[in-house]
Amino acid sequence: MKRNSIIVLGFFALVAAVGLVIFQTRTRGQQQKEAIGYEDTPMLPGGKWHVHDGRRPQPPIVTPGTFSTQQTPGEPPSDAIVLFDSKDLSKWQSAKGGPAEWKVEDGYFEVVPGTGDIETREKFGPIQLHLEWSEPTPPHGSSQGRGNSGVFLQGQYEIQVLDNYHNITYPDGQAGAVYGQHPPLVNACRPPGEWQTYDIAFTPAIFQGGEVTMPAYVTVFQNGVLVQNHTEIWGSTGHRIFPHYKPEIGSTGPLLLQDHHNPVRYRDIWIREIKPVP
Repeated sequence: MKRNSIIVLGFFALVAAVGLVIFQTRTRGQQQKEAIGYEDTPMLPGGKWHVHDGRRPQPPIVTPGTFSTQQTPGEPPSDAIVLFDSKDLSKWQSAKGGPAEWKVEDGYFEVVPGTGDIETREKFGPIQLHLEWSEPTPPHGSSQGRGNSGVFLQGQYEIQVLDNYHNITYPDGQAGAVYGQHPPLVNACRPPGEWQTYDIAFTPAIFQGGEVTMPAYVTVFQNGVLVQNHTEIWGSTGHRIFPHYKPEIGSTGPLLLQDHHNPVRYRDIWIREIKPVP
């Protein structure tokens, strides 16, 4: 009888010990889960957060999109504003007023020469822009007369669209240039008829009292190749002019595509608005 009592007591003692280990393990796990980051590290500039501070707001989750092929456009990220859905130009209008008159075909739209520029109905500030374009084939003309169009950020600052595959022009006017200001770092053009991509990060200028307190900046990848690296924009772009800023445009503006009398095609256009970190 005494032996049985010892066995029973030993069994309960073992159960209690296992339970204590499980409790301690769970408690340590909860503490580790709760104790994300540090509060005993140096303060970062601004005096609000420590280095590795776990109390900082977590970044929002965005589902990435997919890459395009020559046959099929990719899917945009989950937080993108899609500006062309391969079906219509309902998010665009003529820059002169009224509906956009460019033609929509099988998954793309094309400049109709003489109808004028088109622009988005919505205005944007800081953005990430993805846009795909294709030059006419067979090619016609030379220099600026070959597949000319343009992407105007805020309707003011042109990133040149041009067929520069075996076609030389003035450097600050070729594809990937900030027109009339900065040539691209390299010529990354594909042959006419192939789809090409622009991935652009743009920060508008800041004005105060009619003066520029911070210029606009742009970074451009053409076909995955860096062609503008955080480039300072010197003002509104144009042909044979010295650039200057127009404070009246404010902090937002439309995305504008240029009718330069060449049937350039566009597809897969989306924008992500760049918002400050909380």
